[in-house]
Amino acid sequence: MTDNSHTNWQTPEELQTLITQLVSFDSRSGTSGEVGFPHFIKDKLLTLPYFKTHQERLYLVDSDEDRHALAAHYKADDTKDTVILISHFDVVHTKEFGDLEEIAFDVEKLTEAIAERKESFNATIKSDIESDDYIFGRGIMDMKMGLALHMSLLELASIEEWPLNIILVTVPDEEVNSDGMRAAVKFLSELKNSEELDLKLILNSEPSFSQSPQDTNYYIYSGSIGKIMPSALFYGVGTHAGEPLQGMTSHFMNSYLTKEMEFNADFYEEKFGESTPPPVCLQQNDMKKDYSTQTSHHSYALYNVFTLERSPSQVMDIYRNVAERAMNECYSDYIELCKRLNTTPLNKINTITFNDLALHVINKHGQDRYDLITDSVFNDSTLNIREKAIKIVDRLMDAAKELAPATVLFLAPSYYPAVNASDDPVLQQKIKYIQEIFKAEHDVDAKQVHYFNGISDLSYVNYTGSEDGWLSFKENLPVWGEPYTIPFKEMQNLKAPVLNVGPYGKDAHKMTERLHKDSAFIYTPDILRKLIKSFIE
Repeated sequence: MTDNSHTNWQTPEELQTLITQLVSFDSRSGTSGEVGFPHFIKDKLLTLPYFKTHQERLYLVDSDEDRHALAAHYKADDTKDTVILISHFDVVHTKEFGDLEEIAFDVEKLTEAIAERKESFNATIKSDIESDDYIFGRGIMDMKMGLALHMSLLELASIEEWPLNIILVTVPDEEVNSDGMRAAVKFLSELKNSEELDLKLILNSEPSFSQSPQDTNYYIYSGSIGKIMPSALFYGVGTHAGEPLQGMTSHFMNSYLTKEMEFNADFYEEKFGESTPPPVCLQQNDMKKDYSTQTSHHSYALYNVFTLERSPSQVMDIYRNVAERAMNECYSDYIELCKRLNTTPLNKINTITFNDLALHVINKHGQDRYDLITDSVFNDSTLNIREKAIKIVDRLMDAAKELAPATVLFLAPSYYPAVNASDDPVLQQKIKYIQEIFKAEHDVDAKQVHYFNGISDLSYVNYTGSEDGWLSFKENLPVWGEPYTIPFKEMQNLKAPVLNVGPYGKDAHKMTERLHKDSAFIYTPDILRKLIKSFIE
């Protein structure tokens, strides 16, 4: 057995040192720090005797734009049983820190500075500061402490030579498009096949989120909520502002669909007594570049829809019905206005899907013209992935003006399929087991939640949907292909119960993001060690 007289990340003090180091490495999404962070973690893992000997079991997985996921495989000799540990290392930006932004990544200095300003915070935050139970820092609970706990597990497995394969995967870009996890899924699927691994559990350690400011409950999650983004390009008919009814503004059309989409109960889902938040509009913009008295003929809206069980095809069917209803109301009101002002109305509003539009352009202009339009947008490095999706629809409508006025329904990235393992009998036993340990040894009531509602990279494993279900997604995602793909087949290959057990914290994405020390350094490490060891006892 490996010498365990010295450890790196096993004691509470060692874990606190580790999380301080991880937070101090600024890895904000889209920065050079995000590029450098996996190399930083690789160097740390190379301090472990196991990986000094087995450097070939550390992998940097290409995630585009010079970013990499890091995978580390502790390989057991006599078993194929495997647990995968997933986390993300990118963190959100820090503008809201104000004059404290310079120390947003310094746990000690930020914790002290916030304590000095405790009177400026609300009663809950002030109470937490005075308790001395929390430490502060950008990314400290979302989710670098989860990564720290996984590093601790990997070290212990190598020290004690567990007869269980442990694969740690930590990824970039979770906070934006999940490019890192979508790349990692392909790697994991290949590794599973080449090593003939038998997956027993896929564990994430996103933090336990309080449900309200006064909520001190600890939660474990047996699934993760899904998210899809139905979107629309409103392509009207431009006119002079002095003759508005000679055309139709995109904003007029836009307002009807947004009114129908916001908080629409048609998208409501409930399972296990948990329900989806209602849809909201995340972005709504005019695409007219310059001010003039010419009315705007094109604008867009992106809507957020959460899912529990529905496929993209089912969501798209509901969305189309809602949009048709909204555009019928819009056109009816427009007709009444034209009658009142004795104006000849335009033709009806066409409500079509992106797939309808694509086929129309191909039939009218040919595949080469269609490819020229889409490729020119794909290759525009000044646009992000959502901007590319919007631009493609707009450019295709430029080539199909005879369809105007038209509302084109499409899907925009990113898509997170819902995932759930609450019905898995083995997982049910594991959850009961760790709940008993939480209560008996730490006096913590750990409550099960069936869907983590913060959205997580667990969405890209254990996929149970059908090919028919994702066909509508492919057909109606303008950037499907080289700019953006989802590895559905590889996700299906990573079949295993999913679970999220992480440290308790508060205020993710806020200046007051904080981590509960006892949860992070005592309770949760103990639970995770016993949970993973239960697969070898």
